[in-house]
Amino acid sequence: MSEPVRWGLLSTARINEAILQGARQSESTNVVAVASRDQGRADGYAREHGIDHAHGSYEALLADDDVEVVYNSLPNSLHVEWSIRALEAGKHVLCEKPMDRRVEVVERAFDTAEREGRLLMEAFMYRHHPQTHRAAQLVREGAIGELRQLRSLFSFTLADDADVRMLPELDGGALMDLGCYCISMQRLLAGEPELVFGRQRTSSTGVDAGFVALLDFGGGLFGEFHCGFDLPEGNGLEAIGSTGRLVVPDPVRCRDPHVEVDGERIDVEDIDRYFLQVENFGAAVRGEAEPLLGRADALGQVRVIEALYRSAASGAAVSL
Repeated sequence: MSEPVRWGLLSTARINEAILQGARQSESTNVVAVASRDQGRADGYAREHGIDHAHGSYEALLADDDVEVVYNSLPNSLHVEWSIRALEAGKHVLCEKPMDRRVEVVERAFDTAEREGRLLMEAFMYRHHPQTHRAAQLVREGAIGELRQLRSLFSFTLADDADVRMLPELDGGALMDLGCYCISMQRLLAGEPELVFGRQRTSSTGVDAGFVALLDFGGGLFGEFHCGFDLPEGNGLEAIGSTGRLVVPDPVRCRDPHVEVDGERIDVEDIDRYFLQVENFGAAVRGEAEPLLGRADALGQVRVIEALYRSAASGAAVSL
């Protein structure tokens, strides 16, 4: 890549730390600006992280001609609104997952990207890791025979009711924050489900603190997952085929990266997921690569999320 791609951070959210660490490893990525609704907070964040420009509003970041790519790490309910604003300001956008819980607004975001001639990608960092690619390759090549069953989980204990992930007005909830990974994993291996069924445990704040789901991919292939903020820490993916079983012990965080097939360990290269993500998106911005994830994947995600929330509300299965 010739000239480094210039990034701006839309917020001072904690997840930015991971993006900044990935960017520091990349010769093709330069984080040049950060925005907060408070100028003092933006100034302090910029000083701490060696960022040139600190903006006291999100609008000011979008007006910064030095910024080519906006990383949108705002709360869930603001993802699409500010991604669209950034796209209309001529910026490419890497938007944190999940993009939204409504199909119509995600379609509108990608319509805007296409109209403006800009890239929009949902930030599922684990999808860029070699562990994910190897697991998908093994299943695709028949290492466990015909795929028949998928199981995944993602959970940890979140005790702070004031956390943005616990607030319904910010589209919080375990399905949005954690279950979206379980959906993504299963869609990667099995394609798009035909029917879904979901049940939820509601927290005192009104969001789903726990969620369990069944996905029917057709042809006798089923998936199931659970996620929760009210459970001990857990993360895993299991794919069961007609002749064997594949396990990914840590599919999202990719610690000690490896895949197990019928108990045999297959090691993969350990590379920072966030580094790979910014490298891929930057190369796509420069026209040197295709973005790993695009419109089709984001719409696949939100269709399942929307259908699962409908199912949990109605108590009935929902066809897609």
